[in-house]
Amino acid sequence: MSSIFRAMACVMLLASCSSGSGYNSAPRNLDDACSIVSERPEYLRAFNAVERKYGVPVPALMAMIYQESKFIGNNRTPHRYALGVIPVGRQSSAFGYSQALDGTWEEYVRGPGGRGARRDDIFDATDFMGWYMTKTVEETGVPIYDTRNQYLAYHDGRTGFLRGTWRSKSWLIRISGEVEARAVMYDQQLRSCRKR
Repeated sequence: MSSIFRAMACVMLLASCSSGSGYNSAPRNLDDACSIVSERPEYLRAFNAVERKYGVPVPALMAMIYQESKFIGNNRTPHRYALGVIPVGRQSSAFGYSQALDGTWEEYVRGPGGRGARRDDIFDATDFMGWYMTKTVEETGVPIYDTRNQYLAYHDGRTGFLRGTWRSKSWLIRISGEVEARAVMYDQQLRSCRKR
């Protein structure tokens, strides 16, 4: 009898491990916006909600999420190692779809996010990004449609952006251009799949 209970416990454990995997793995084709929203329709609902609430274009939001987390809900920064082998913590507290840092996320939770908001929830993570980008418009004057500069301010923080910390980071300038190009690509793709 106990072997039956052990087998049932194993089956339940395996089922619980696999049940959330869809949210913690990337969609299959990250270079095709139509494929992403077809595979994960809840993503499109979240993106559209942010566009309605904050005015953030869906393709820009998608391109920034791609850059930050590759659409992996529980994404974290890599570990740092002492002497090349001893783990000493993560590179930063960034987590989830939006890669929001602990402090910035806590500010969002105290404000519009509320106590139940989670960084690994696509609706909360995208709402956070819309909120953050709107604040960027208010504090820096960068238009909501300026994907390149919105990404620079997202990555380096609004204060860092205003100080120009990104100017000495050629890799970040290159990445912000890639985010902008991906937003244009996603926009063209989304227009075509809406026509289908």
